[in-house]
Amino acid sequence: MPATPDGPWLTIIGIGEDGLDGLSTAARAALEEATLIAGAPRHLALLPGLRAETLSWPVPFDDGVQALLARRGEPTVMLASGDPFWFGAGASISRHLNPQEWTAHPAPSTFALVAARLGWPLQDTECHGLHAAPLTRLRPSLVPGRRAILLLRDGPAVNALAAYLTGQGFGPSTLHVLEAIGGPRERIRRSRADAWDLDDIAHPVAVGLSVAGDGRTLPRSSGLADDWFDHDGQITKRPARALTLSALAPRPGETLWDIGTGSGSIAIEWLLAHPSTHALAFEADPQRAARARANALSLGADRLSVIEGKAPEILAGRTRPDAVFIGGGLSQTLLEALFALPGGPTRLVANAVTLESEALLFQWHGSKGGDLLRIELAQAAPLGSRRGWRSAYPLVQWSLIL
Repeated sequence: MPATPDGPWLTIIGIGEDGLDGLSTAARAALEEATLIAGAPRHLALLPGLRAETLSWPVPFDDGVQALLARRGEPTVMLASGDPFWFGAGASISRHLNPQEWTAHPAPSTFALVAARLGWPLQDTECHGLHAAPLTRLRPSLVPGRRAILLLRDGPAVNALAAYLTGQGFGPSTLHVLEAIGGPRERIRRSRADAWDLDDIAHPVAVGLSVAGDGRTLPRSSGLADDWFDHDGQITKRPARALTLSALAPRPGETLWDIGTGSGSIAIEWLLAHPSTHALAFEADPQRAARARANALSLGADRLSVIEGKAPEILAGRTRPDAVFIGGGLSQTLLEALFALPGGPTRLVANAVTLESEALLFQWHGSKGGDLLRIELAQAAPLGSRRGWRSAYPLVQWSLIL
């Protein structure tokens, strides 16, 4: 589409391995009218004989954004893989533009092509873009009988995937390896993860994963068993954690502050509630901060940001998020600082186990309102030759909306 005073100057074109043959008439017209065509060297190579000036997109990606924006107002094309707005480059550039500045012509996504080749219903198949994400992002998806389509960086990443699945107890899983799908170089092979024998995998590559094995499956409910987390005893125990997450009420796109995170269990389960949630964990102890980071990585919540420092000082200059949990370091000073910060409405949940912290919550509940809950738990345990109830310390939970 040609640039006009009121129309788009940038056309984002999704291109597959079939090159020009797979492009729509509108996409071809945009290529003919462009004065600049930008894209990865692989994409440009799929379109021989281009008349316009070409720009090989640099690495890292952001280095090319300013070069593209410098051509604002000129008919310009940006090439991207498949559907540019599904784990693609489209959103990375469109966020710098006004809506009227750009248009897009997507091609079939790699996910759609893989599903078509394997005969998998795409609506029932998880889709992951793992070019720059750790393989542990898959941990919640490792459920026998489930399927996933994965976009991976290269052949070594596929080899690492097979090793990771085997190490997690999912060695019988089948990996369908699809190389250069949709083009003349297309090749499809498969292998079990624990019998891996593919060492010549070409880029670009996607994997259709059929999960099998007897590895431990990560539940999707709140209140994971405590042994999912490495901890030194500084952890909100499973029943209290389930009640705490219920009060925090995570919703898609929301952000949590976990103050005094300890093992990171609350923040991690918040992130596991939905892939679009965000969380910042504040921890004064460097060893606990490192432990929280490691727990988040192993459980597929690697987007957790752990910030070392003591609250409330570490909170200065920030704006309150959607939800705040105080699991450690509860004090009069901390509560005063939280109430003084800009932001809101914010769901605040604070847990107390000592008499002093209980008294503090009673005082603030009396002046600010909200809900006050006392949680008393007991677990069956050996008592001589019989069994009895072993009580945990009572926990008082205060929750309100700031």
